[in-house]
Amino acid sequence: MHELPTSPAPEADVAERLDLGDPTAWHRVSPKYLVVEIVGTVIGGLLFCAGAAAVWILGDQQWALWVLIGIAALFIVTLTVEPRRVRSIGYQLRSDDLLFRRGIMFQRFVSVPYGRMQLVDITRSPVARALGLAELKFVTAAAATGVIIPGLPMDEAEALRDRLVALAESRRAGL
Repeated sequence: MHELPTSPAPEADVAERLDLGDPTAWHRVSPKYLVVEIVGTVIGGLLFCAGAAAVWILGDQQWALWVLIGIAALFIVTLTVEPRRVRSIGYQLRSDDLLFRRGIMFQRFVSVPYGRMQLVDITRSPVARALGLAELKFVTAAAATGVIIPGLPMDEAEALRDRLVALAESRRAGL
């Protein structure tokens, strides 16, 4: 009788995973960021609905009515999911890197080593500026690891930028 191969012990799987550190050390974005996302969703939804309505009414195309209904349904679903999506965004400062997370169903965790940061930039949209928010953008040598932390209060974004620039300079000097 042949024995079936066994899978490695669960402890081995756990050891190979990314260490997410202390769950209480995650920093979340400002709750005001929800307003920024809702405004963007509403503007985009209204533009798409207006385009579909124009094709339906002015172009006398019946299929555009179904597109309009689909866009409106998607718009409503997006608005209901938006609060949870914003709450899922967070970052954690660890000893050697910054860990960023986002996503509900499709979660994304990105680890950005301090020594690999080439640029730390603060940007502000008009809505975010009105709410006193900013987003922090990190650029590394690898384009795929570019990270944007949205919805930070301006003073927190500036303090975090200064801290990360200092950490990046000290870690690059040690390379």
